[in-house]
Amino acid sequence: MARYRNSLQFVLLLAAAALLFASCSGEKPDNASTTATRTVTPPPRQTLSLVARPQKILDLMKQRGDQDQAKPVLKIVSPAKGAVINGSTVQVKLDLSGDLKGYMPHKDPATGKGNHIHVILDNQPYEAYYELGQPFELRNVVEGKHTIRVFPSRPWHESYKNEGAFQMVIFTVKGGGDAGKPTTTNSGQIVSNNNAKATNAPSPPVTSKSSPSANANTSATPAAPREGKDMASSKAGDVDPAKPLLTYSRPKGEYKDADADPIMIDFWLSDAKLKGDGGDYRVRYIIDDDEARYIDKWEPIWLSGWISGKHTVRLELIDKDGRPVENGGYNTTAREITVVR
Repeated sequence: MARYRNSLQFVLLLAAAALLFASCSGEKPDNASTTATRTVTPPPRQTLSLVARPQKILDLMKQRGDQDQAKPVLKIVSPAKGAVINGSTVQVKLDLSGDLKGYMPHKDPATGKGNHIHVILDNQPYEAYYELGQPFELRNVVEGKHTIRVFPSRPWHESYKNEGAFQMVIFTVKGGGDAGKPTTTNSGQIVSNNNAKATNAPSPPVTSKSSPSANANTSATPAAPREGKDMASSKAGDVDPAKPLLTYSRPKGEYKDADADPIMIDFWLSDAKLKGDGGDYRVRYIIDDDEARYIDKWEPIWLSGWISGKHTVRLELIDKDGRPVENGGYNTTAREITVVR
């Protein structure tokens, strides 16, 4: 009988242990339960599509009268072709002529927009030049060979594409990149005092020891600030003006709110004709890592569907065999833009 009781107790102990083990193994840790029910939202996917010219642009064109049928012609007065500039500041002077139909570069103080000229040093992003009555200064230009390309643009940065609108010069800077040195012409004539501009200090008044009235005039009116830009370091590619040349224009910079969709792609094309215009060339564009797309007519396109963030836009000039056309590295250009929605 005692032996039977011992066996029964042993069996009961085993059963209790089994129940306890099953109870413990059935409990799920909080983190395990959370992991099982968590859902991961995939990142938004950008799908871009071609759209028509925006209505707001069409409305602006109506307000401008005949300006968009103008055929502005530019001439680069300075720097001259083959010029040698001694110093870090390059003054760009342009002459505008042609059938203007009221077209004139000028920034509206109220809107901050207006007709302007796109000025491109080497293959950097363009700078907008509004007031042609004074030179546009490219400051801190490094020593070496450089190119300047210019063409007229509308307030929304669409370029004029008529014959004579685009101009390019190749020049050389000596002693560049030092803002403490004055910029001089080939003959040594000082054309700008870079050190004075760097400190934004007005020129000292002209006085004479023998003229008390001159000594009494101790103040000078600062000159109005000139349009210009402190340029990033760059040098010209080995570009041949007689060969096909693609000049990237837009998009550029940051796009916010209503300006963030759609976004325009625009460029200037020299000595090449696209397939849709009766030629052999194409412009290939790639947004981020998307598939390549092509532009076969020389006109701007608008893309809709951008998502917020940084994007890379690459334009390439392609020949009839689908190969990139080389010309000093300018025919393949990528820019980073930022979209804020």
